[in-house]
Amino acid sequence: MTTVREIRLKSRPRGLPTRDNFEFASVDLPAPAAGEVQVKNLWMTVDPYMRGRMNDGPSYIGGFQLDKPLDGGAIGEVTVSNDPKLKAGDLVQSNFGWREGFNAPAAGLTKLDTMGLPPQTFLGAAGMPGLTAYAGLLKIAALKDGDVVFVSGAAGAVGQIVVQIAKAKGHTVIGSAGGPEKIKFLKEIGCDQTIDYKAEKDLTAALAKAAPGGIDVYFDNVAGEHLVAALNVAKPFARFALCGGISMYNATELPPGPPNLMLMIGKQIRMEGFIVSSSWDMMPAFLRDLSQWVKEGKMTWKETVFEGLDKAPDAFIGLFSGANLGKMLVKLG
Repeated sequence: MTTVREIRLKSRPRGLPTRDNFEFASVDLPAPAAGEVQVKNLWMTVDPYMRGRMNDGPSYIGGFQLDKPLDGGAIGEVTVSNDPKLKAGDLVQSNFGWREGFNAPAAGLTKLDTMGLPPQTFLGAAGMPGLTAYAGLLKIAALKDGDVVFVSGAAGAVGQIVVQIAKAKGHTVIGSAGGPEKIKFLKEIGCDQTIDYKAEKDLTAALAKAAPGGIDVYFDNVAGEHLVAALNVAKPFARFALCGGISMYNATELPPGPPNLMLMIGKQIRMEGFIVSSSWDMMPAFLRDLSQWVKEGKMTWKETVFEGLDKAPDAFIGLFSGANLGKMLVKLG
């Protein structure tokens, strides 16, 4: 019998989550049954979309249940196997994050081919956030030659990849982020213009200065005032890919919509929301392109790492204050 800890949702947050919304529990794992393996988690991810799953209401993905363990992407090592498809020492991807270990059917786990990359990369740049950037920019925003691209949340897990894909394809890129450290990083990864939204009183004026000819593509990770500014500065026939709205995730009342939404008509803007699970078929192409961009020195990424399961709630809460540069991860192993 192996004893592991897991984190459960104790209560539903109202506004910004606190540690009081989480509770720790110890559970005993028996030896894995036939067809199962036992896994020790090494890494887990925390992502903004998880905030919506904490609410008691409909969502595009199943909500978290009270007094039940949370879940999310994780990388672990098989410690005991009772299935020939996996052996002890194999690395696997799962959705059994927020816990130190688990038993699960081998058929429900993905054996990890690291491609020479650190394993945790497959929770970030080479995983769901990376594919989100790739699909959102190339399929949803339909990137084409000569586009000027504006990315909000550009120093985050998704944004940093959006910026570099656009630059690898030869585009002018404007990135918005909060604070000098993040702005410095955006310049390092090739942003032609940067906006420190925390230092700006008028985002529209800042964007118009950065893109005097207007923008063709807006990749939205933030919503709110960033979306208003993008609508104001958009060229005719601009395309908006709506990935997230982190500025509104902890709102206790329904925020007002953009007051300038009517600009979409006169400018003939196309705006489309998307969920990455609709684009899993693009993963092989994305990984091929990512591998090539890495070889060519056109792709890098940052990670912010919290150590230990005890720190997982802090890592998650930190997403909403901008505590992360790049992908936010929790190291368990």
